[in-house]
Amino acid sequence: MNRLAAATSPYLLQHADNPVDWYEWGEEALGRAREEDRPILLSIGYAACHCWCHVMEHESFEDAKTAALMNDRFVCVKVDREERPDLDALYMDAVVALTGHGGWPMTVFLTPTGEPFYGGTYYPPEPRHGLPSFRQVLEAVDRAYRERRGDVTRSAGELTDELRRHAQAEASREPLTESLISEAVRALRHAFDERFGGFGGAPKFPPHSVLELLLRRGELDMVTATLDGMAAGGMHDLVGGGFHRYSVDDRWAIPHFEKMLYDNALLAAVYLHAHAVTGEQRYRSVVEGTLGYVLRELSLPEGGFASSQDADTDGVEGLTFTWTEEEGVAADLLYPFEDGRSVIRGELDPDLRRRLLEVRNARPQPARDDKAIAAWNGLLLAALAEAGRRLERDDWVEPGRRLAAFLLGPLSSGGRLRRSYRDGRASGTGYLEDYACVAHGLYELHVATGELEWLEQSRRLALLAVDLFADEERGGFFTSPADGEQLVVRRKDLDDSPTPSGNSMLAYVLLRLARIYGDEELERRAVSVFRLARDLVGRAPTAFGHLLCALDLHFSPPRELAIVGPAGSDVARAALAPFAPDTVVAFGPAEGIPLLEGKDLVDGRPAVYVCERFACQAPVTDAGAFSE
Repeated sequence: MNRLAAATSPYLLQHADNPVDWYEWGEEALGRAREEDRPILLSIGYAACHCWCHVMEHESFEDAKTAALMNDRFVCVKVDREERPDLDALYMDAVVALTGHGGWPMTVFLTPTGEPFYGGTYYPPEPRHGLPSFRQVLEAVDRAYRERRGDVTRSAGELTDELRRHAQAEASREPLTESLISEAVRALRHAFDERFGGFGGAPKFPPHSVLELLLRRGELDMVTATLDGMAAGGMHDLVGGGFHRYSVDDRWAIPHFEKMLYDNALLAAVYLHAHAVTGEQRYRSVVEGTLGYVLRELSLPEGGFASSQDADTDGVEGLTFTWTEEEGVAADLLYPFEDGRSVIRGELDPDLRRRLLEVRNARPQPARDDKAIAAWNGLLLAALAEAGRRLERDDWVEPGRRLAAFLLGPLSSGGRLRRSYRDGRASGTGYLEDYACVAHGLYELHVATGELEWLEQSRRLALLAVDLFADEERGGFFTSPADGEQLVVRRKDLDDSPTPSGNSMLAYVLLRLARIYGDEELERRAVSVFRLARDLVGRAPTAFGHLLCALDLHFSPPRELAIVGPAGSDVARAALAPFAPDTVVAFGPAEGIPLLEGKDLVDGRPAVYVCERFACQAPVTDAGAFSE
């Protein structure tokens, strides 16, 4: 076994038996590259990466001759993109700049100081389809590094300078106006697929944050068409609940079969909000199936949740999730996949669903990446808390409490978040998205439970994020903390990829906290994110859905609910029933929170104070007042 045998990442452990002398990213590898003046071969992927990650491993990394060439000429480093989003994003930018496209597995060649000079994605073992073989690439890169060092150094410097210029983009001086949102909605309507929902053609990824924006703007036709299209089956697992990663066709029928925690958390939230707006039971059913899947299949003993399930079972894509007529599924429910097997689309009655799930559970199951990622668990915390509150499911709120305790306990150290947790070990620094998403989830848990500690922890993490990640010169927030590892470029992420960017999520959190605590500095920090992204959102609104949601909150008239008394009181439930994403909520009584100052029970009864910029109406104690 190589050095990866000591890793926590299941993806790295998959490569622990390779004959390649793999290193994890760190000073040991970088130091050796500097001392021996060798280029670094950086390979990045993730456990649920279907097909090409596994294919390249089998074809090249398990091949003794290829491994010998790698070991002889390079310092070889394996990275799990989910554990190191900073490395993945930085070197993906480099590969896209070099080749015009990106993907995984990603192969990048670096100087010993970490500057990229050549890269790509999958390379075959023999030349084909216009691609050189991986060994040809290795030999050419080694030859260039030894014989044309000046060219390599110059190319690496120029590419790194370009990446640095992009990361240091200045904030726009043009005004922020609500027209940015209305223009984005018009662009989304132009790209909308009226037949099957979604935006653009195949492949189709679930547009969670874009749908949230459209719900906020009342664009229900695009929202419901997309939600119904996704829910029809295929990408949506009608038997076991939850969603696969994306659809390879334009009608959401044939999925890539990996299931990611973040997709299911974000989709549970948007179907929940659609149910709150429309009252349609079919959306509630999707929420119940999705969260039921997550709780059943991804729960970890410590209270957190696993990252993903693989697309493959025993090396065959979708084997666990596909069916034939011989297995008792009616022909009209089967949609052809490949090798005589099909996915299920259509209406399943509860008895058939239970029977099929029993059959499926008896099959070999896909591998599970059982590391817990802080940011993704924060997204799930928000979904569990809000869905538990709205649908009166205490059996979801309680796992939310356990998850919050896990995030603030085993997944934290010294009051700071770590990136991931597996097998009793927390590892990696927390990144911007970790702080932002966990703060978001803790806020939603406060609203669901009325328990003050979750609001206080949300604010603590948000303020810590400002200290650790803020760019005081240009605005916005860096991906990695100021006291973290210094890469050749310190990046900022603004677009959804596919989870909400750390900048957009933190801006959203800061705006809500600013309205609860009367903190203009937090609002200013959020606005600095919008100024950085102002000239980008119009070009690709599908990539900035969550940032546009935050911008919509910024432009909305402030509305605050100060609720005194238990979260389960009739008046509190009535006040919180409507879908009102621009309303902020704090439960008291409590001292030290400006929105709650001076507010108490009324004649011993729970009360709701409806406020705008801290100017409050008379307290309401009758739940019926909110249904008039």
